[in-house]
Amino acid sequence: MPSLAAISKIDFPFRIEQEKVKKCAQELFEPSFPQVQKMMSVFDNTEIKTRNFCKPLEYYATVHNFQEQNEEYIRISLDYSVIAIEECIAKANIKKGDISDIIFVSTTGLATPSIDALIINKMGLHENISRMSIFGLGCAGGVAGFAKASTLAKANPDAIVLLVAVELCSLTFLRNDYSKSNFIGSSLFADGVAALIITGDNHTNKTKSQISFVATQSKLYYHSLEVMGWKFLDTGFKVLFSQDIPNIIAKNIYKDVTSFLEKHHLKIEDIKNFIFHPGGKKILTAYSESLKVEGDFLKNTREVMNDYGNMSSPTVLYVMERFFIQGFDNGYGLMVSMGPGFSCEMVLLNMKNK
Repeated sequence: MPSLAAISKIDFPFRIEQEKVKKCAQELFEPSFPQVQKMMSVFDNTEIKTRNFCKPLEYYATVHNFQEQNEEYIRISLDYSVIAIEECIAKANIKKGDISDIIFVSTTGLATPSIDALIINKMGLHENISRMSIFGLGCAGGVAGFAKASTLAKANPDAIVLLVAVELCSLTFLRNDYSKSNFIGSSLFADGVAALIITGDNHTNKTKSQISFVATQSKLYYHSLEVMGWKFLDTGFKVLFSQDIPNIIAKNIYKDVTSFLEKHHLKIEDIKNFIFHPGGKKILTAYSESLKVEGDFLKNTREVMNDYGNMSSPTVLYVMERFFIQGFDNGYGLMVSMGPGFSCEMVLLNMKNK
């Protein structure tokens, strides 16, 4: 089965303490948002300690139009994607010209030609490389991208598939938007870039551990289109998300996970490693209370949330990187993330230490 050969992530040079972001947000919102004093506790309730930002904090205090923001999105996405990919290639001990497929996942900016084309040109990847650019999956994009990369490698045993997930959520911050959603977003979202390589069966895995793809499942919840997404304005991307998200997860996650596992003759107790996208503190609580798994099964997920913030699609890949580097239990693994639609993406893995 397709296996994970290497994974890398970006720690931006502008990692910022949550307390500093909180103070900055209060100063920005206070003059025009009377509710700000009552709502400052949302920063503390996230339990985030530091945020991964692609710009220094003072950048967000000034007004930038959509064109400026999007040009920065393209520039930064390309530069840091290349850094992450080069590190990933080195870890996998492969040649860049051997990469057969590239999948690029992002929801926080626009580019045509898509960023994958820019990457191919800048890095000199093979001119016949197969391309796939995925937009609009939001936080679900990391697991969906992993599933699609694995599916390509399953169909072609000779494949070496590169997955890149980039979200620069901070560049969507609207300086003069004093809405509740923009304020809540300022307490939670961050920036991330992750790259990984998945190889088909005809390649020898050179890693110290084996993480192999088993199966995947997607689910779209009907009549929930308004739960999460963007509203596209002249000034840029305005974040939309409902306070009902944790309730939707709590209502559905147990039956979604158990029904998926049953198809493969498994139960929740058979899962040894939980690679979940964090979303936020309330979402982590919904996972814990609904799945009722013994022990601190979301430790890596929670620590990534605390150290980086919610980076949308790459976040779950940062969680995977932590398992990949720090170790895991032999047995099955389960990747899960939720996103716009409202939707759920899952991947079942077989994880073995050599």
